[in-house]
Amino acid sequence: MSLSASLRLFSRPTISPVWPTPSTTRVSGCAGLCALVATAWSLNCAAVWADGLTVQVTQGSLNKLSVAVVPFTSNGVAGMTPNVTDYAAVIGADLEHTGRFAAVDPKSLPQHPHSIKEVDLAQWRLSKVDYVLVGQVVPGAEMLIDFAAINVLTAETMFHYVLPINANNPRRDAHRMANILYQKITGIDGVFDTKIAFVSIEGQPPHKHWKLVVADYDGENARVILDSPQPLMSPSFSADGAEIAYVSFEANHAQVMVQQLASGQRAVVSEHLGVNGAPAFSPDGKLLALTLSQPNGNLDVYLLNRATQSLTRITDDPAIDTEASFTPDGRSLLFTSDRSGRPQVYRLDWQSGGKATRLSFDGPYTARARVSADGKSASVVTLDSGGYRVGVMDLSSGQIRVLTNGVQDTSPSFAPNGQLLVYASKRGSQSRLSLVSLDGVISPLKSSGDVKDPIWCPVH
Repeated sequence: MSLSASLRLFSRPTISPVWPTPSTTRVSGCAGLCALVATAWSLNCAAVWADGLTVQVTQGSLNKLSVAVVPFTSNGVAGMTPNVTDYAAVIGADLEHTGRFAAVDPKSLPQHPHSIKEVDLAQWRLSKVDYVLVGQVVPGAEMLIDFAAINVLTAETMFHYVLPINANNPRRDAHRMANILYQKITGIDGVFDTKIAFVSIEGQPPHKHWKLVVADYDGENARVILDSPQPLMSPSFSADGAEIAYVSFEANHAQVMVQQLASGQRAVVSEHLGVNGAPAFSPDGKLLALTLSQPNGNLDVYLLNRATQSLTRITDDPAIDTEASFTPDGRSLLFTSDRSGRPQVYRLDWQSGGKATRLSFDGPYTARARVSADGKSASVVTLDSGGYRVGVMDLSSGQIRVLTNGVQDTSPSFAPNGQLLVYASKRGSQSRLSLVSLDGVISPLKSSGDVKDPIWCPVH
């Protein structure tokens, strides 16, 4: 059910693969080859680093909007489950993750209203709060949340809705309320009710396990959809969010699998001799871009027609060509190649059979491009000041804005609205999930194990 269908209007609103990155896990066989490729590229790049045109973004906006989310009341409903007062913390965290908002500390609230009519605008203006969100439980046969927001400066009621409580997933209620507030203020769809997937490596040999996990965008409500004693790599969502492709070594060699998220049913779609890696769905879901190896070990990009199982070779170069992803219109592929001597991002209109065009020129290492939904930019991993960082590359100019400052930040993936990226950030001996906004606000997320290859589901 859509958000608009499930909301009841209370009053009218007035307004992977093959890994040429430093995050490779060193394992045997095909995955071991991938690790060697990654290490060689990384060492080569570190040795020849020189400043390019890269722009560094090290701080978020200094003019964040102040939002007060007043803890909701259960209206005296005994044993209320879920505890609706917790919603405020989730909504506040959602808004702060975007880098545009500062949530007011609940201890600093000048009052605790639960309806618009209880809001004393004078007090909030003195506290320099821009927006106030209030809410309460409506008792009855069906438990409901009555919530509303007001613009403190204009005194305008932005919206007033009633939402049925989701007793099985209370955090989703909070995310949906945050989506509404974010959209009303910014005009941009929120992504707080979306999913991500990632690989979590847990335990020590001989009990080491690779887990394919699907979770809420903030790492909560994590669900393991596959647990394997052999490596799993490179998850990739289909455009409709119904399927996920990944590389598995469960058969002691590389296989590309496609799994249905609803049923758990899965099938092998590529099992060629050597490397089978870096799956990526076409926008219409009919094709899979893959990295396959030739008998001589050279890596190239292929397209697999899922209906006919036919393969079309897209790149034919003695260099390593890998990590392909589709542009939103499906006509072009972005991929990583070292044909210039160092890993860089290239673009190829595969339908016309034209030549690949180099897109990235900033620094010695730019890889793993994933295009934003509007087709104007791509997330990349780039070597910057001695560290592997997450950046956003403008596809028209090739200029890269570096958003993170870690030593080893890898596998960035855009949110569906293009305003946030999820990535893996090395902290100590393991990598963890993190978010970064377009203006460089970094938010560590909940995760366990050594996290690899996060990917954001493209469905709102």
